[in-house]
Amino acid sequence: MKKDLISIKDLSKQEIYKIFNLAAQLKKEQKQGKSHNHLLAGKTIAMLFEKPSLRTRMTFEVGMYQLGGHAVYERLIGEKIGDREAVQDVARNLERWVDGIVVRTFSHQNVTDLAKFANIPVINALTDLLHPCQILTDMFTILEKKDRLDGIKVGYIGDGNNICNSWICGAEKTGIILKIACPKGYEPSKDMTTKSLFITDNPEEAVKDSDIVYTDAWASMGQESEKEMRTKVFRTFQINKRLLSNANPDALIMHCLPAHRGEEITDEVIDSLNAIVFDEAENRLHVQKAILSLLLRNEL
Repeated sequence: MKKDLISIKDLSKQEIYKIFNLAAQLKKEQKQGKSHNHLLAGKTIAMLFEKPSLRTRMTFEVGMYQLGGHAVYERLIGEKIGDREAVQDVARNLERWVDGIVVRTFSHQNVTDLAKFANIPVINALTDLLHPCQILTDMFTILEKKDRLDGIKVGYIGDGNNICNSWICGAEKTGIILKIACPKGYEPSKDMTTKSLFITDNPEEAVKDSDIVYTDAWASMGQESEKEMRTKVFRTFQINKRLLSNANPDALIMHCLPAHRGEEITDEVIDSLNAIVFDEAENRLHVQKAILSLLLRNEL
């Protein structure tokens, strides 16, 4: 039976740790020079991207190559999935040519529809609602640094966007204690939240005693017209030295990137020894290799 990765909610805690264990093994073996090109030899994925990308595209393409497979990249410029032909027809074509579909799109419905109609695994590489591969990677990175997830305190500062929504899903599955600070009117999706979830409009409260302080861009792709307004609304939600004085002294700093230095995070913070921003960026490769390997071999 084929399995998709649309949301972290699709995964059990055991499946999440299966991904993490394989990612750790693949990372260690790659550092030792061991090849993994036998794992997906002869396999192919289609990558349908409505949004530009650095980390997502590079890590999926490089990951497939290292696993012995091939990625076919289709950048949709000036059109969206379903514009030229029905989503179900796109799915039924692709399932006859490739072994999996990786989708980076605006509408979350596009991913769920592709998964509904395709008889091959579909991976959500970002929608306006969720970004599961990023948060799986972030949790894996925290596990590397802290040796556990259960009870780790994460203070999320910024927009209640797809990253924030996926953090809610990930924390619920792993026992992470998540505290969220967003400006009023920019909270995460109500469909994702629960009564017990800590949400405030005071950044100091969210980072208090945190082990991890996490942020994202104030204006995501597709929100460029809101940038000036959002800059004013979010100006007190910057991750800087003053705000970090409320967190644990050894708190680690995370950002899913791209970062807008001087806006949501200062140079002083993102370039500090406590920042693990580029560790998490590297780990996109290893975690996604694990996801690809498990899904395309029907082992998840």
